[in-house]
Amino acid sequence: MKLFARFLSTSALLATLVVMSSCATKPTGSGRYSTTFDPPVKAPKNPSAVTVKLSTGAQRVYVMEGSEVLLATPCSVGTAATPTPKGTFTIYAKNATRRRQSSPGAGYPMTYWMEFKSAYGMHWGFVKPYPCTHGCVRLPIKSAKKIFDLVRPGTKLTIASSFPEDETIGKTLPVLDDSAMPDPPMSYMLSPKVFEDARAGKLYTF
Repeated sequence: MKLFARFLSTSALLATLVVMSSCATKPTGSGRYSTTFDPPVKAPKNPSAVTVKLSTGAQRVYVMEGSEVLLATPCSVGTAATPTPKGTFTIYAKNATRRRQSSPGAGYPMTYWMEFKSAYGMHWGFVKPYPCTHGCVRLPIKSAKKIFDLVRPGTKLTIASSFPEDETIGKTLPVLDDSAMPDPPMSYMLSPKVFEDARAGKLYTF
């Protein structure tokens, strides 16, 4: 499964999450934690006309209605070795409380899961200012919640290296970097509380 992960301080979990993570050690930016980012959102006039663009080069997601941007957010995408697939897809499954089913990392939350290809989805995850996933698309918690509410099964998702919006609204978005974020306890991540907090647009105490 192409899944995000963080290196947790608990030594018993370290080996498991190392396998799950494809994030190389790189210099971190001067950005803020993704938990502080709360993107403005416009209500669509016609919910069935909503589409999504994902720019892998800029690491940006744009929720669109026609040519209007309803929501724009930073994200994290797959590495060169494990890229996020490009092309035109359909979001065909949604699950606000999805957890990883297989090991390693069984039970880890994949909150606000929006699947567009088998084993690939957009979902909440720790965001970094460089590609660092196994192919899935990590979103800030508030962005994930709002996008989850905007899309439906059948929503078109187009993934490309760039879009015109990268040069406009994309450039106004902040740098988000969860590299130094303290790890939530695994007891919390495996509990129902992680999904209760997600409904409020937050994660743990951040």
